[in-house]
Amino acid sequence: MTYAIQADGLEKRFGDTQALAGVSITAQPGTVLGVLGPNGAGKTTMTRILATLIEPTGGNAQVAGFDVVKEAHKVRQLIGLTGQYAGVDEMLTGTENLILIGRLLGLSRRASKARAAELLERFQLTEAAERAAKTYSGGMRRRLDLAASLVGRPQILFLDEPTTGLDPRSRNGLWDIVRGLTADGVTVLLTTQYLEEADQLADDIVVIDRGQIIAHGTSDVLKAQVGGQVLEVRPVDPADAGTVAKIVGELAESVPEVHDELVTTPITDPQLMPAVVRRLDEAGVNVGELSLRKSSLDEVFFALTGHHTDDIEAEADELAQAANKEGASA
Repeated sequence: MTYAIQADGLEKRFGDTQALAGVSITAQPGTVLGVLGPNGAGKTTMTRILATLIEPTGGNAQVAGFDVVKEAHKVRQLIGLTGQYAGVDEMLTGTENLILIGRLLGLSRRASKARAAELLERFQLTEAAERAAKTYSGGMRRRLDLAASLVGRPQILFLDEPTTGLDPRSRNGLWDIVRGLTADGVTVLLTTQYLEEADQLADDIVVIDRGQIIAHGTSDVLKAQVGGQVLEVRPVDPADAGTVAKIVGELAESVPEVHDELVTTPITDPQLMPAVVRRLDEAGVNVGELSLRKSSLDEVFFALTGHHTDDIEAEADELAQAANKEGASA
């Protein structure tokens, strides 16, 4: 079988920093592979290797069956890339940006104009087509940036945190676009910090922490592994927090976190909630707050690694600077 994306043991060092430490992934054609992790985890480094922007220190990778190092020129003909921040020329109009990309890809002026008009309509930017991109909202710029990556009709699209900084409406709009692309047979590698985003879009998910894959599976598999929901209980009397933690821990067979009298623990069985209520009532504990919600990325990471995402944020800026320097010189 020829995978759309296949990487085996990818490694990457920037000086003394190990950005990737043996990452292996596969993506089937026409699917979305979600790569989940916080800043500094290695998501962008992996994406840039697969998109032929930088070379790995070790391991190998193929995109559409072509080696990303030895056959980089063939890979580039088949892929599109949208980075974390919009890369359009703000002084050009929406139409001019897309025509420029078309011409750079070797399309005739007529074909470039036709493709630009088609994409502007698809991304609901026709009314703003003749306005300078600097006048666009954040969501409009992201849509234009994504449109630019599709001018060459790529078979495989790399989306590196495409919804960063977007409001919920713009984010949902981009989700719809991604669903439409896969319906057309495009393979998408989507990096994200948001569990909900991977849950909504990805057919398969890998979780990266400090350059290594720590979990892999469908959304349902990961939820079952780390606890699909989180139970939160806050007693009316702060002095009862210890009793609440003891009862919740016994029923959930876990060690709950207690912060500002709020007792929190991941659970896999939603029927645990009424059981907790009964036990607290029997213990004479009055509850001021009780909720059951989906796990956050931070909680998933804590369950999988024993540390929170904030613990590695300090490494992200240094790693990004090193990666940008190498990418610029490549």
